[in-house]
Amino acid sequence: MTHISPPLLLNTDTPFNAVPFHLLDASHIQQAFNVAYKKAKKKFDCILKSDLPPSFENTIVPLEEMVNELSEIGLVLFNLNSAATSKEIQNVSLKISPKLTVFLARLYSNTKLLKKVSYLYSKLSVLPISNEEKWIVELLWHQMKRNGANLNALSKFRLVHIQKSLSKMTLHFNDNVLAETNNYFLHIKNLNELNGLHESDIEAAAAIAHEKNLEGWVFTLSYPSYSSFMKKAQNRVLREKMHKAYVSRCNRKNRYNNKGLLRKIVNLRLEQAQITGFSNYAQFVLNERMVETPEAVFGFLNLLYDASNESAISDFNDIKLKAKSLDGIDELMPWDYAFYAEIIKNEKFGFDDNIVKPYFRLENVVDAIFRLSHHLFGVQFKQNSNIPTYHRDVKTYEVSDENGQFIAVLYLDFFPRQNKQSGAWMTEYKQQSNINGKMIRPHISVCCNFSKPGENTPSLLTFYEVHTFLHEFGHALHGMFSNTKYPSISGTNVYRDFVELPSQIMENWLYEHEWLQQFAIHYKTSEAIPKELVNKLVEARNFQTAYQTQRQLMFSYLDMAWHTITKPFKGNIDLFERANIEKTQVFPYIKGSSISASFSHIFGGGYAAGYYSYKWGEMLDADAYSLFRKNGIFDKETAQRFRAEILEKGGSAHPLTLYQNFRGKKPTIDALLERSKFLKPVAN
Repeated sequence: MTHISPPLLLNTDTPFNAVPFHLLDASHIQQAFNVAYKKAKKKFDCILKSDLPPSFENTIVPLEEMVNELSEIGLVLFNLNSAATSKEIQNVSLKISPKLTVFLARLYSNTKLLKKVSYLYSKLSVLPISNEEKWIVELLWHQMKRNGANLNALSKFRLVHIQKSLSKMTLHFNDNVLAETNNYFLHIKNLNELNGLHESDIEAAAAIAHEKNLEGWVFTLSYPSYSSFMKKAQNRVLREKMHKAYVSRCNRKNRYNNKGLLRKIVNLRLEQAQITGFSNYAQFVLNERMVETPEAVFGFLNLLYDASNESAISDFNDIKLKAKSLDGIDELMPWDYAFYAEIIKNEKFGFDDNIVKPYFRLENVVDAIFRLSHHLFGVQFKQNSNIPTYHRDVKTYEVSDENGQFIAVLYLDFFPRQNKQSGAWMTEYKQQSNINGKMIRPHISVCCNFSKPGENTPSLLTFYEVHTFLHEFGHALHGMFSNTKYPSISGTNVYRDFVELPSQIMENWLYEHEWLQQFAIHYKTSEAIPKELVNKLVEARNFQTAYQTQRQLMFSYLDMAWHTITKPFKGNIDLFERANIEKTQVFPYIKGSSISASFSHIFGGGYAAGYYSYKWGEMLDADAYSLFRKNGIFDKETAQRFRAEILEKGGSAHPLTLYQNFRGKKPTIDALLERSKFLKPVAN
């Protein structure tokens, strides 16, 4: 496939100038980046050489335009690397990522640029610019100081080298996790070894086996397959095999072992922080977060630990007693937890995933979330199959407001693939901006890994998967509604510990009778979900959540431990991990297991020193949703305020300011303590 110009740089005939995936290959992305890179360097040189007094228009605006042009190509590349990768895409990513990182590192550490930005920063009180623009100047000034723009040449050179190295290493870390996830599968030939599994799980496993040209059934480490097996399979030996395969990813004696990378990443991050004046990487990160210091993070985590610990022990003991009474198991192991928890949930609430799943046909769930978004926020969705996609499974929509005004392009990518990362995420292919009156609306994507339709069944979601979809769709709304002038602060470009508010608040509707009963229809009988089952689903919200809270705290403590080291790490990774999760651990250590070796959130993603933000986001969403509870869960006035003050504003002001504008007060933990009935109030 040859083109005179890289398709990414052309005005294509695609609807809404969407990414022309049908024309692209990895080489085109490389070519497009090379052209944009040369253009960006010229523009940056012009900014630096200008003798005009610095102004927002001649300094900040061209920076925003230049970085956005480069970022747009990077978004296409790195999103494809997550959702539809290939050796070619991975190779181009490894070439472009360090080059882009170095360019941005040099930009944000440039002494001449710092002088111009410092001049604007010193004049903020008198500059005739908007509050949004003043906030951008303030953010940029702090960012440049954090990137060492005021340091000597040797320190800057070292910082650039560190950032370049980290960009390669984090990509490599993720590639290894994907490879290890894909490389293992459990092949079953004996029907008796499938006891306990639901018909739909067995059918899905048969389909995977067929894809691999194998007889029988295959279960993988991708979430739908792995989760179903661990919850339902009665064969304890096979559950143990699956669990050990999952927790030992990237910790085996093979080319995908991540421990060497991990050690280099944490030590380079520490060096980066200390060069820029911080004692550890967490201080460096939290300097631009709502929770401003490591001490404050630990205080928040400890508050939740003290509030939930007693109930978490009780949760664990319930599982332990059930395993003992049913199967004589004296020592509960990690591969037993999900299986016996599912049994207790079924006994206590009268349902399990297999009873609930028939009511959550994927198409119905999508339609229900669209209708909820329309009712609350006035947004409309229309499928448009003319918008190109990168895979045949991806569905595309044009999104408009109540007046028919175009808002965004939405991509929905639901099913697992060999070349797709596990988990669920929201991302964007185009960022919203409105520089000089040229409105660019966002192109947003939601990726999940739900079970594909079988030969005789549609794609049916578990209650947890509906929860996951709502979460990611909340992020999508944040991106789609963005209405700022500048791309650097549009959509989800907010402080990391604020970004989870729009996603987590959407989860609350899943526990509301009024909404569930609108769409949960049995795919075979067309009967509405029984009211008693809805009641049980709502009642089950806090089932084992104290234990799950402790599990989230475990990840958060581990994250903070890795990023509060103050000396280069030279010790044993396994011993370090075990020491720092000890107080949240109830299971014995499993030889060969390692959380850290496949902890992509912090070593391959953007949650380093930030995993706590999931729990912080729960506090924010509980506090914010209490206003809906007070005014009505479908109250349009409250929803429109949330859209106007939170969703549309992106990162155009400090998140505490945005939150208080919506809520009328600072957030408190009270609503979370009340909602999570297992939590015991503790003294502050």
